Amino acid sequence: MGKIYNRFQGNKKRKKLRNNPTKSEIILWNELQGKKLDGYKFRRQYGVGPFVVDFYCPKLKLAIEIDGESHFKKELQEYDKKRQKYMEKFGIRFLRIFDIEIFENLDGALDAISNKIKQIEP
Repeated sequence: MGKIYNRFQGNKKRKKLRNNPTKSEIILWNELQGKKLDGYKFRRQYGVGPFVVDFYCPKLKLAIEIDGESHFKKELQEYDKKRQKYMEKFGIRFLRIFDIEIFENLDGALDAISNKIKQIEP
């Protein structure tokens, strides 16, 4: 099997996403970077095959996706299911957080991530 993580073909897309983060991504990244949450390293705008996830912890194979208002559209929900199913084939687990949770209850969102980590931890 060829390389699936951070493939060269997706470099421009990942860089563009990193350089133009949403407000909710900025807020959450400030809490995840530098192993601040439970001592785990997260990467942002991480490539898995042809897709990119908002945040990814390689050690836990945990992807965190921030879903904004656009994710309520049926077309995008179908796309999200397709890409999640693709990544789950590689043992990647998902946690979806609505951006409103980050704005209105950041501590709750961080608790949800921490609880997911505890479920996965070796």
